[in-house]
Amino acid sequence: MKVTRSASRVLLCQSAGFGLIALLAICNHFLDLSNLFAGSSLQTSRWTDGVLETVIILLVWAFAFSVTRRLLLRLRYLEGMLRVCAWCRKIGQGEKWMRLEDYFSEGFDIRSTHGICPDCLKKAEEDTKLFFRKECESRKDHVAEQPSSGQSAHAV
Repeated sequence: MKVTRSASRVLLCQSAGFGLIALLAICNHFLDLSNLFAGSSLQTSRWTDGVLETVIILLVWAFAFSVTRRLLLRLRYLEGMLRVCAWCRKIGQGEKWMRLEDYFSEGFDIRSTHGICPDCLKKAEEDTKLFFRKECESRKDHVAEQPSSGQSAHAV
């Protein structure tokens, strides 16, 4: 939001500057500003010279405007990326790193809650079944290794 307003402001100021330059070129043609301010000799100019100057100024403006606009869009894209730690999943904002829940509550005034998506639920169920299967097998092996009640544990 903030980047969009400042980008629009930059493009507006740039366009206003080029507009002022084009206006000065037109005024120079009709009012002969060099004679008016510097007192130089009156020069006659053709109207085509003024139009040519204005067209050149507009072409330079169009090029500068398009390059500036592309750079500002790229800046907006890069600033819009969210830095997430690859290890702990904390969110980086400037020099500060915070939990995802804190980021949402602080930056967007959004409360968060926890849930589980269907894919993670399926994986958790599979992992739980595998864990219990291994646990049961481990207990069976442990019971099989113990001597039966008919044998003496102290027999030498």
